[in-house]
Amino acid sequence: MAAIRGGLLVAGTTSDAGKSTVVAGLCRWLARQGVSVAPFKAQNMSNNSMVCADGSEIGRAQWLQARACGVEPESAMNPVLLKPGGDRRSHVVLRGKPWGELRSGNWSAGREALARSAHEALCELRARFDVVVCEGAGSPAEVNLREGDYVNMGLARAADLPVVLVGDIDRGGVLAAMAGTVGLLDKQDQARLAAFVVNKFRGDRALLEPGLRTLHEITGRPVLGVLPWLADVWLDSEDALALAGWSRNRSGEAATLRVAVVRLPRVSNATDVDPLAAEPGVEVTVTADPDVLSAADLAVLPGTRSTVDDLGWLRERGLADVLAARVRQSRPVLGICGGFQMFASTVDDGVESGVGTVPGLDLLPLRVRFGKDKTLRRPTGHWRGHPVTGYEIHHGVVTRQGGDWEPFLGGMRRAALWGTMWHGAFESDGFRRAWLAEVASQAGVPWQPQQNAPGFAARREAMLDTLADAIAEHVDTSALLKLIREGAPAGLPWVRLGREPG
Repeated sequence: MAAIRGGLLVAGTTSDAGKSTVVAGLCRWLARQGVSVAPFKAQNMSNNSMVCADGSEIGRAQWLQARACGVEPESAMNPVLLKPGGDRRSHVVLRGKPWGELRSGNWSAGREALARSAHEALCELRARFDVVVCEGAGSPAEVNLREGDYVNMGLARAADLPVVLVGDIDRGGVLAAMAGTVGLLDKQDQARLAAFVVNKFRGDRALLEPGLRTLHEITGRPVLGVLPWLADVWLDSEDALALAGWSRNRSGEAATLRVAVVRLPRVSNATDVDPLAAEPGVEVTVTADPDVLSAADLAVLPGTRSTVDDLGWLRERGLADVLAARVRQSRPVLGICGGFQMFASTVDDGVESGVGTVPGLDLLPLRVRFGKDKTLRRPTGHWRGHPVTGYEIHHGVVTRQGGDWEPFLGGMRRAALWGTMWHGAFESDGFRRAWLAEVASQAGVPWQPQQNAPGFAARREAMLDTLADAIAEHVDTSALLKLIREGAPAGLPWVRLGREPG
């Protein structure tokens, strides 16, 4: 391929339209062509994050996209990360480190500093990489947020980027969403939006063609590709909303080990359960139903961005009682990070919620106190001879009391109750399989690991290759490269909402 330099912004008609996966696929496809490429998202709102090698924290999607590029993830790829702590406030991670808190009332004032940092980070990447593939946030049609925007059309204008709009046809209404998005933009923003990509299509494309032609006629912009529904593309999902009703058994085999993950309102790092769902014979269900949690072979309490609030929710829903009953019956329960901290006798939180000391679930002999400083690190260790790697992201500091317990990956285990401070530990194949075998034994079910099953890292690489293959097969890559090199073409028509009377 001839030398290429430039950039592209991938926007979406909605949240979870597939922007993150399309960017990952584009990054892997470009890297295959020998292009020096990096991902970028100016501002991400997600409680699913990752710790980079330098100790900085970024959104999980940008970490995955960097892997697709074959480069080391870094804070410049996601300079602003908002971690919702409630409906009206977010904790801000700036260039990988805690920066403060923004509430809905002071958002406009705080945004200026964040935008400045985001633009500087993009300039850094563009100086070091030939191509930067940027991901928007939400939808550019949210014109109520246009003033001060630095992640969608505001970024496109400031950085002179062409925009490709992705829409999820599986949701329905994708053609209207695409045309409507263009029509809601002002003339200068419309001049940046150059093309469309339809995502998650099932069926005969010939049936879609008349609609694509109409979309082109109305907007003057082409559809560069129609990506098919890809059943194996689900790892590292960043959108916690996608977890509602989530149930997966990816092996196609009958499940012999049933795992129920509590769907906490403010769940964080929900990707911790991906490796369990990828294991043959394991079915993972995300639920808020006490009966489902009670019936499972293994109950998992995942991480949370608001430990005290989610503790209250557990009690209100009757889930705390289910967990306590499982512990009394020596039935397996796992807590990860915030979920593990909920097992404490008391939780002293003057940081996340500011409410002070509250009672925990009192399932393990420990106390938790939230400190101002945030722990960000990537620990390594062993469990029964199996190497384990993970990452830690937390303010809570655990103090272990007396009693009969054994250490477990930065946490502790007593009988069938397991708690760890490490996220990502179950991506370690040997450890995951040995641990699940022990849990299955505790639960009295016959599950055993398949030693020849693909490892989790191999599954992730296969997923990225699947995305790149789909880009190569179903997208007009020549037109895409032209956009990256030359920017949005001149003379794109201005689209009015609705048609003039005939």
